Amino acid sequence: MRLANSSLADLPGDVPGPTYDRSSVVPGIMHFGVGGFHRAHQAMYVDRLLSAGGARDWGICGVGTLESDERMNRVMQDQDGLYTLVLKHPDGTLEPRVIGSIVEYLYAPGDPAAVVERLADPKIRIASLTVTEGGYNIDQITGEFQSDAPAILADLEPGALPRTVFGMITAGLELRRRRGIEPFTVMSCDNIPGNGDVARRAFSTFARLRDPELADWIVESVHFPNSMVDRITPVTTDEDRALVRERWGIDDEWPVVAEPFAQWVLEDSFGLGRPAYDEAGVQVVDDVMPYELMKLRLLNVGHQGIAYFGVLAGYTYAHDAARDPRLIALLEHYWADEARPTLGPVPGVDLDAYTAELLERFGNEHIRDTLARLAAESSDRIPNWLVPVIVQHTDDGGAVPASAAIVASWARYDEGVLDDGRSIEIVDRLATSRHAAALAQREDPLAFVRDASLFGDLAERPQFVAPYREALDALHNGGVDAALRRFVSPE
Repeated sequence: MRLANSSLADLPGDVPGPTYDRSSVVPGIMHFGVGGFHRAHQAMYVDRLLSAGGARDWGICGVGTLESDERMNRVMQDQDGLYTLVLKHPDGTLEPRVIGSIVEYLYAPGDPAAVVERLADPKIRIASLTVTEGGYNIDQITGEFQSDAPAILADLEPGALPRTVFGMITAGLELRRRRGIEPFTVMSCDNIPGNGDVARRAFSTFARLRDPELADWIVESVHFPNSMVDRITPVTTDEDRALVRERWGIDDEWPVVAEPFAQWVLEDSFGLGRPAYDEAGVQVVDDVMPYELMKLRLLNVGHQGIAYFGVLAGYTYAHDAARDPRLIALLEHYWADEARPTLGPVPGVDLDAYTAELLERFGNEHIRDTLARLAAESSDRIPNWLVPVIVQHTDDGGAVPASAAIVASWARYDEGVLDDGRSIEIVDRLATSRHAAALAQREDPLAFVRDASLFGDLAERPQFVAPYREALDALHNGGVDAALRRFVSPE
């Protein structure tokens, strides 16, 4: 059965789908970056509201911003925006659902002017984003918007059609201002500390380069709520497509698989209203920061802790690495002795229970999350997630052996070869420079961490340097077992 509006009535009885009239759903949200995570998370929450009889004016118009989104555009058009979300429980139970909240999709590279015009529609009241940690064009150390990036300079050329998300959203806001329409809210859903604040800085700086008065209006009028999002969502594979086709008879070109756990903590700061997210399980709060730091420093860094060491140990999947006693010991030490001292109280959360649940989530073999996915784009992750822990904890006089070992595992990983000679594919926007720095560390042990744009002054902090060098030397001379020996309690 080909997935489309016309086939919804023929869904198997054990596959719930939209019970609402999708033709009556009006987009109130434009989402930039329609990937697996958005479809397993934000779009799922809106679908919940629609299924409960609400949110008819809060449908989603997806926007593909990159040339590589052409395939998603084709799938969205062929399937009327529908897709199958399959939750994989730790006990092997599968929970499918066809999601219908994305009722429109625009492919920006093909017609950026159409995207800008759609943003100016008064019905659009939220522009949301999942454009990855590196998509905000922010310098890791200075925190400033990098205005000299070629794509930014091209968008700032007089009369240029916008190609970046900054250009399109700013042009949409400019058009609304010119027409006397109140601005939409810009809602970041990326894994960045203070993601709303980062988005505000990025968009207002871009706008100032274009029109200072427009920038002032954005600063004064546009809301940028902070948020924390969480759901492990691996890359869709051909096996996932085959599962949906063979198990339920649904021909879906791009289903999404995810773990059953989902969390969204959202700051209640919207200029033109919002969906009743709280009725769909979203925690709508006044201050997101405690939850955000908890997730970034415990879950996200936890993933980094098993990613590089896991690959170096010969594992392919996250669940195998997460069951290795050596890696469990590393994570438990990092969580208890290095990360948690940097966190304040998190209302309503038992951190002991939270970290115990993380190990269960990481060990879910049915998700088949790959270590390669977790180890990708490290230059946008370690500096944002782990370096602040190291800085804060060492400023407070704490030791950071586990944090240093995680950084050392990244450095060893980026040498691009395993101990047995097999190559490692480095997927990172800075892959070339990181690989070169990793190769240099055989002669200069601190070569990898001397880049201040990524690591600040870590190479000058003795509390970090000593355990880092120790871990890197152990990886070079004894492998993973030698590097993690100090964290494993003797039997």
